[in-house]
Amino acid sequence: MKSFTYPRAVRAALIAAAIGGASTAALADIKDYKFELVDQTVQAGPDKVITVRLMNIKTGKPVSDAVIFATRLDMAPDGMQEMATKIASVPSAEPGTYRFKATFGMAGRWQLSLGAKVQGETGTVQNKLVITAQK
Repeated sequence: MKSFTYPRAVRAALIAAAIGGASTAALADIKDYKFELVDQTVQAGPDKVITVRLMNIKTGKPVSDAVIFATRLDMAPDGMQEMATKIASVPSAEPGTYRFKATFGMAGRWQLSLGAKVQGETGTVQNKLVITAQK
């Protein structure tokens, strides 16, 4: 018995679309995200603000609403990992940018280590950025 019904065809098409949509969503990868410094240099001294942007590499667009849970600022690039300073998050008005306030006790290269969770993605974005403090 050959019976073809329109509702059955529509149901099959919807199932195929759902499966196809799920497989494209699975193609997203935490490696598609990275932090980048807005400014590569800062003046040495207290209460300096560092601004970073979290980018989706594939789309080229900034990513808002990430949860940043790991921050560290030290002089590892100059061989002084023990020379670390406290870092505090401060509000940012621009979507996809994240700001931090820190004291740069001396001129030199400082490493900003960041860890973040991007909504809808599994895994953690981790980057180490080098910023230069100048006198």
